[in-house]
Amino acid sequence: MNASIIDPLQGDFPEVIEEYLEHGTMKCIAFNRRGTLLAAGCSDGNCIIWDFETRGIAKELRDKECVAAITSVCWSKYGHRVLVSAADKSLTLWDLVSGEKITRTILQQTPLQARLHPGSSTPSLCLACPLSSAPMIVDLNTGSATMLPVSIPDSNSVVAPPSRNKISDGTQPFSPTAACFNKHGDLVYAGNSKGEILLIDYRSVQVLAMVPTSGGSVIKNIVFSRNGQYLLTNSNDRTIRIYENLLPLKDGLKALKGLTALDSLDDVEKLKVVGSKCLTLFREFQDTITKMHWKAPCFSGDGEWVIGGSASKGEHKIYIWDRAGHLVKILEGPKEALIDLVWHPVHPIVVSVSLTGLVYIWAKDYTENWSAFAPDFKELEENEEYIEREDEFDLIPETEKAKESNVNEDDEVDIVTVDKDSAFSDSDMSQEELCFLPAIPLPDAPEQQDKCLESSSKLVESNNSGSPLSEEGRPNGRTMNHASSPLEEDPGATRLKRKRKPSEKWLDLQL
Repeated sequence: MNASIIDPLQGDFPEVIEEYLEHGTMKCIAFNRRGTLLAAGCSDGNCIIWDFETRGIAKELRDKECVAAITSVCWSKYGHRVLVSAADKSLTLWDLVSGEKITRTILQQTPLQARLHPGSSTPSLCLACPLSSAPMIVDLNTGSATMLPVSIPDSNSVVAPPSRNKISDGTQPFSPTAACFNKHGDLVYAGNSKGEILLIDYRSVQVLAMVPTSGGSVIKNIVFSRNGQYLLTNSNDRTIRIYENLLPLKDGLKALKGLTALDSLDDVEKLKVVGSKCLTLFREFQDTITKMHWKAPCFSGDGEWVIGGSASKGEHKIYIWDRAGHLVKILEGPKEALIDLVWHPVHPIVVSVSLTGLVYIWAKDYTENWSAFAPDFKELEENEEYIEREDEFDLIPETEKAKESNVNEDDEVDIVTVDKDSAFSDSDMSQEELCFLPAIPLPDAPEQQDKCLESSSKLVESNNSGSPLSEEGRPNGRTMNHASSPLEEDPGATRLKRKRKPSEKWLDLQL
């Protein structure tokens, strides 16, 4: 999409609430890679998987050990696994097809956010951002965690090496720190309370570069665009900042180590110099009038738009900017606070979560344009005088005769090769991606099963004793219940039996 040639008032972004989803009290949401499934974490510890095409529930992940509210949900790259973090300090990894729990890890602090490693189809590592401690890399198979640095130590001070064992509770309290993987998962970008963006090699637990923000305030959110070219930060100074990623999308760690090879990592100024070669400030977004805080800002699927929700109580407003920094739309919802917000990976659809637990789906308001069915048809606002060409109604106009076809009709047309979609350019074609879940019929309730058994037994008895319809149809048979309805349903609802109502003439003959 070329945003420069699009009218801002007719852009490819949502405009109205199309419908809403309701199931329990939902707190957080996340789309899978293709946008066909939507995971929603609830306040009772359950995770609901919605089929976004049919807007129905595809699966419900229930954990008997977890009754606390879900704080975040995250999909694996190819959609086979879902990571759920909860307020009871747990991280649970689910297998989506079987609906079974793979691992469950208990942390020392409540994880506000947890993200699976994006470079693996079956990831076992995740990045967790606890409530009052530094971000950590958690091995879901072993339960071990590695604390990541959130500040640059002075060269004269001696810093103890981070623990790679089970999480110890001797850590000092931290303000919540935001962190995320880059596109391929070889680097971690963390924003600290000093307003600094740290580029961390999580394997060696080493800060390789630092980028200070202009505000110098606490960074609350940090997220990459889908293509990995832009980084978004949301700070306490009520400003959303967009940075352009100068590192290559693949082998970013290798390129970063090449920049730091000649520099000493003990010097803070040199880390800033390296950071200036990794990220550069692209745009800043803020409301200069109301000076409001922002909630859950993110990019659109193609990275052309930036959205942010109002953090004011009692407001459900979503602000939409283009990458040039222009505010193009303000979406106003019900008088309910907004707590989470995501943009559909492919379509111009935004999904928001309200404080009451409802999920609202915002879509574009398409207007009917009947002239679109005829490409050469033009709608007129008023009558215009038209002068026809001399050869306009000829069978073969002279203008078409003069045209020479540049198409080589002998060339073979390739109808087998599938072009790669730019939005999924890093997909491994050999890896099967889970886009939909098979429909599984729900078992009948015990009461319904008992009724079915009773009805089937009655049906067998009636068959053995003779057809009731044949007996009722005899002139000298048993008396009929004329007060009954013409359409009767048997007790088990196994079949419907339609009885013919006797005529008045037949009743007179009987008398």
